[in-house]
Amino acid sequence: MLNVNHIKKNYQDFSLDCSFELKPGTITGLIGKNGSGKTTLFKIIMGLLESDSGEVSLFNKKLTDLSNVDKQKVSVIFSDAGFHSQLRPNDLIPILKNFYPDFDEDYFIWEVKRQKLGLDKPIKKLSTGMEAKLKLIIALSQKPKILLLDEPTLGLDVLARNETYESLQNFMNDDQERSILISSHNSSDLENLCDNLILIDNGQILLYEETDKILSDYALIKVTEDQFKTLPKDYILRFDKQIYGYSCLTNQKQFYLENCPDITIEPGNIDDLLTLMTTGETL
Repeated sequence: MLNVNHIKKNYQDFSLDCSFELKPGTITGLIGKNGSGKTTLFKIIMGLLESDSGEVSLFNKKLTDLSNVDKQKVSVIFSDAGFHSQLRPNDLIPILKNFYPDFDEDYFIWEVKRQKLGLDKPIKKLSTGMEAKLKLIIALSQKPKILLLDEPTLGLDVLARNETYESLQNFMNDDQERSILISSHNSSDLENLCDNLILIDNGQILLYEETDKILSDYALIKVTEDQFKTLPKDYILRFDKQIYGYSCLTNQKQFYLENCPDITIEPGNIDDLLTLMTTGETL
């Protein structure tokens, strides 16, 4: 559905170089710290920013070949995009109906009421979290085939983030041909939502892996300095010096469980992965 093929964008102090595929029926998480290139990538995918080289295709078509009907099948939320402060949710209905033939007015009204946002409340009176909820309602009510979400839970508390992820899961369950690409620096929140995870840092993809594989095969190995010297290092992806010795990231947990019974091995999580892959050293 979405194919990003060697997209490159160069700035004075930053270079983006990415390739990946978004398949039907999947939710892919794009994780990375602020400034890693997530928003730049989103803008290139949407045609809002021109890449220096490479190609983006949607529905097996180049961006320049997309019809209006094709474009209406894609919905995007940018973290830094907002609304005119005087508008009310009610004012958005005719605008959305005009731009999106599949716009579900009943769903939009029901969700705005359920989230207690107020159909007649000016957007300027909404909190940051409430405005984030409104953005998501707008995107989901368009019934797109591809949903691109750039930091959709920014400003939300834990409960509201969980509600957001539940809404996204329901959205996917309604149509198995849909796909979502969601970026976040709250990486641990995506463990139970995403089928795949892409780790991006300084514009480069460091990891593109199935979430289940990360949770089952990746692990943190904690060893003393003496243990580190004799530790088999064929499957060590990154390591970091600690007070007690070393913390190491591996994608072959079972190998170390079977061959190194005296070392400490902890199940990996997304936050550990993000930290060590972006700050750890390679051998």
